[in-house]
Amino acid sequence: MKTNVGYTGGTSAQPTYRQMGDHTESLQIHYDPGTISYRELLDVFWGNHSAKQHGYKNRQYMSLLMTHSPEQEEEAMSVKKEWEERTNKVIETEFVSDAPFYAAEDYHQKFYLNRWKQATAKLSELYPTEEDLTDSTLAARLNGFVKGHGTLKDLKEEIFGWKKSEKDKQKIIATIDSIKW
Repeated sequence: MKTNVGYTGGTSAQPTYRQMGDHTESLQIHYDPGTISYRELLDVFWGNHSAKQHGYKNRQYMSLLMTHSPEQEEEAMSVKKEWEERTNKVIETEFVSDAPFYAAEDYHQKFYLNRWKQATAKLSELYPTEEDLTDSTLAARLNGFVKGHGTLKDLKEEIFGWKKSEKDKQKIIATIDSIKW
């Protein structure tokens, strides 16, 4: 899985954090449907954020979901309805279809992990470029971990299930163990 933060859903060209225009801060997820389903991602989406339109900073922080096919939109609408029935709350998520996604500036990518300079220095032994690190599943998982989601024990167990050689898995775990968290 690969994640990037950025901006989508608006009309202005090349938005930035300081000049976002009418875009919404967004998370782009590249995932393997053999590992996690779109439906599971939708459950995580609606289970982990407020899907109300707060009006704070216009569109910047609104609940927005970009779909990439009619099938995704249909499934998203179905799951949204299930969530509304289960929670007895109206979900105000706006749907957009295939809008351009603009990656946020480097300092926004893996924001929480990047605060751990010693960790990112160690991880550079595994990922020689900033782009390699940002695009890695490990960085996505560690970003969540340093924000308080999950444990290193769980992450290490997950790594053993990754489609990598045993040698690479051991190297990843050794690197994680060498970091002073």
